[in-house]
Amino acid sequence: MVNKTSKLALLPVMLCFFCMGFVDLVGIASNYVKADLQLSDSVANIFPSLVFFWFLIFSVPTGMLMNKIGRKKTVLLSLVVTVVSLLLPIFGETFPIMLVSFSLLGIGNALMQTSLNPLVSTVMGGGNLASTLTFGQFIKAIASFIAPYLAMWGATQAMPSFGLDWRVLFCVFLVVGIAATLLLGLTPIEEERMEGRASTFVECFKLLGTPIVLLSFLGIMCHVGIDVGTNTTAPKILMERLHLTLNDAAFATSLYFIFRTIGCLTGSFFLRIMPTRTFFIVSVCMMALSMVGLAVGTERWMLYTAIALVGYGNSNIFSICFATALESLPDKQNEVSGLMIMGLFGGTIFPLLMGFMSDGMGQVGAVIVMAVGVAYLFTYIKRLSPNPSL
Repeated sequence: MVNKTSKLALLPVMLCFFCMGFVDLVGIASNYVKADLQLSDSVANIFPSLVFFWFLIFSVPTGMLMNKIGRKKTVLLSLVVTVVSLLLPIFGETFPIMLVSFSLLGIGNALMQTSLNPLVSTVMGGGNLASTLTFGQFIKAIASFIAPYLAMWGATQAMPSFGLDWRVLFCVFLVVGIAATLLLGLTPIEEERMEGRASTFVECFKLLGTPIVLLSFLGIMCHVGIDVGTNTTAPKILMERLHLTLNDAAFATSLYFIFRTIGCLTGSFFLRIMPTRTFFIVSVCMMALSMVGLAVGTERWMLYTAIALVGYGNSNIFSICFATALESLPDKQNEVSGLMIMGLFGGTIFPLLMGFMSDGMGQVGAVIVMAVGVAYLFTYIKRLSPNPSL
């Protein structure tokens, strides 16, 4: 059971998950920066690509840092870095300022994703880890949803922008970030002391030699690859099969996020009342059906159904893989967390492969790459415990 202190600690922790969603503002913000600074596509794309780069660099070092200063202090450090990244654009919109701002945003998010998930394990003190992580992903999705609307309202003067135009988005998130930092800092959270010396880089990477850690790492790579791949490919499929314009086909991305958010919310409930393995099987089967629909569908209803299925099915894969890896090595949770978050680099690898395949085969080639990821997740099923929850 979660004690009263833990329940109170969950409030600032969930607000931190909301701050974790700030990183998704990079998509809409890079479009505004491109227009304001008259950048080319290749230059503007530097901003979102920075996010995945920092995950690759900072994830494992953050896991080691947690061993020295603790999980709560590491999350606080990530919040401070994030707050600074949000503060900079308020003073200007030059290319150097935005480059530093997005870099710090990516670094802060890498620190946060690595340290916040293990902190949830500390706060929960045991059961229902997967369902709690999934609910945190739902909170994160709320920030991802509202970022484009805040920027749009600021740009159209539908809300007070204080002369910042679309950059009022940074101002709003800055206030929330400061509140989260203060609230978490004032909340007492007891952490177990780490016994023995901290792990080295080599020892951290050696943990990938543990089968369940390696398989969970690959599972997260597939999850993120399918996530980014669907966002990129779904509109292209609608344009190719239904001959829609880009503006009309863009609804596919919204549809995916709608069902992914619904999946996070309902998944946090289902993971408490049914075996994790059963729910994982249902989720992967939904994704498999969606791959079939995306590959052969030619009707609007079929393609929309396929996009909804992959959105819901993929919404809980990260939480289950992450929780499984954490609980497989309870004495090395900080290091395992760093390795799992490094798996988010799969969001770079999958789109590259999908691009090559779609150039030669059309969008069905991109679907084949995602289907390989889904096929791998089927092999992960046997690694899951049949117990009711993680």
